Amino acid sequence: LRAAADSARRALLAEREPHGAWIGRLSSSALSTATAVMALWKAEGPEAAAPLLRAGLDWLTRTQTADGAWGDTPESRPNISTTLLCWAAYGMAGENGEPVRRCEAWLTAKAGGLDPAPLAAALAARYGRDRTFSVPILMACALGGRLGASPECWKLVPQLPFELAALPRQWFAALRLPVVSYALPALIAIGQVRDHHRPAPWPWSLVRRAAAPRTRRLLREIQPDGGGFLEATPLTAFVTMALADAGHAASPTLREAVAFLRRSMRGDGSWPIDTDLATWGTTLSIKALADTLPADAVPALRQALLSRQYQAMHPYTLSAPGGWAWTPLPGGVPDADDTAGALLALHTLGEPAESPAALAGVRWLLGLQNRDGGMPTFCRGWGALPFDRSAPDLTAHALAAFQAWRTLPDLASPLPAMRRAVAWLARTQRADGSWEPLWFGNEWTADEANPVHGAAVVLKYLTTLPDADFPALPGLLRRAADFLLTTRQPSGWSGGKVEGHVSIEETALALEALAALELTRPGSVPAAALRSGAEALLALTAGGTAFPAMPIGLYFARLWYHERLYPLAFSAAALRLLSHHAALPTSPTS
Repeated sequence: LRAAADSARRALLAEREPHGAWIGRLSSSALSTATAVMALWKAEGPEAAAPLLRAGLDWLTRTQTADGAWGDTPESRPNISTTLLCWAAYGMAGENGEPVRRCEAWLTAKAGGLDPAPLAAALAARYGRDRTFSVPILMACALGGRLGASPECWKLVPQLPFELAALPRQWFAALRLPVVSYALPALIAIGQVRDHHRPAPWPWSLVRRAAAPRTRRLLREIQPDGGGFLEATPLTAFVTMALADAGHAASPTLREAVAFLRRSMRGDGSWPIDTDLATWGTTLSIKALADTLPADAVPALRQALLSRQYQAMHPYTLSAPGGWAWTPLPGGVPDADDTAGALLALHTLGEPAESPAALAGVRWLLGLQNRDGGMPTFCRGWGALPFDRSAPDLTAHALAAFQAWRTLPDLASPLPAMRRAVAWLARTQRADGSWEPLWFGNEWTADEANPVHGAAVVLKYLTTLPDADFPALPGLLRRAADFLLTTRQPSGWSGGKVEGHVSIEETALALEALAALELTRPGSVPAAALRSGAEALLALTAGGTAFPAMPIGLYFARLWYHERLYPLAFSAAALRLLSHHAALPTSPTS
């Protein structure tokens, strides 16, 4: 076990870039590739972008599944969203070969036909009332000629109220928009292209005509210097194809978005969902290594994190200074999870107790807390859609950050906010002891949720809190631990009560949480359970030497991905904690 912990530690340290921090590598995405191909086709034309378009379509052909569909990554299960977008990309290119015929056969079996109405209904069934992703997909299908002739095809694309973006953004929380806060660029661009093809009747058409220039100026104002909205290929591509089709191909917004898409293409013809998760990967790695970090790595890592803290209001969300984003690149936006991660990583690195950066970060997190006591992703009080409503994994992460910095000078006690957060977690813990996380799922569970990840993350962070301050805490910990212990399979953990499909990521996270509970509250976890779990992780990682990734990561709009650092960082953390348990039994026990 100690040999495996050392091997994982050395492998994780070897992933550092020359500047000392981590960048990682996101999986290539069929959805991103299809949308990028369509955006470049619309914005530049098939001749100007010919090499990129051909390479992208060829990559899609190579990664099509045996039954004719696509998943979000080459390792993912096929899904209707990504398959529709790939079909639309081939349609825009005018291709009707064998890949298209196989795709159409799969869609017919999945949606009941290729007619526009059943396809739109299948999308609606997947996304419900959240239009953040269903409307962009329908728009892309319309542009790719898959919903019939224009303008009639646009009847199936719901009109997004882009004119509301002309109102003061401080009002957005009260407007209950049909898309989440991060999707403001899509609301503007897709709303305008739909109105371009099917204008609203008078007098509403006057309102939209007056709002259009102002909202396009806002789109330009919130576009980051690198051109990519949120550094995300899908979001940037949707905005690009909408602007181009609405007659704004010469706009600076579109030109910079196209430049971002061109830069983001990989050598094999694919695109990832986002440029990178470098800050997130760095804080995960720091927390995983903890006291085993080489002393000479600490100054550069500390400086890297301090330099990535936002020092001014963010133009995208109007977020106050003090937070961190998932990446240091221009398209990043400060969020709860990355701010909590940075605060914990700085604490691990020995940031001074009077740290101004930590004080600003804690205050930023406290200001984000929702009225219900939980933590949202970007914006307080926006609504009930994903990324705007409170999430258990974000809330527990923030609690650990508050606990780490509770004694900051000049900080009013965060204890009342922490108690509201613990009370919210108590209300949202499921009957089986788990929570549903925001950022991770499992394609093999019935609802694609990942209660194992939710229970493990919340349990791990709650173990940092003192029982004396939170009377409900022991019960929360016990129920979460019981859930993890009862869901373990002989070969490890999967996303829930699902046979098979065990992953390194889920096994490592569950073991890290259980080991943290046993270290902080001895006697809570049977030693035999830790040993058998450790044996499973050793088998999955070939003794801490192999870390194949599985697509359990959830990006915006339930878009699946895997990240090279996840299985490595999660394993390094679990193996490090497990190696501290000298009392593990020496005979195999299940």
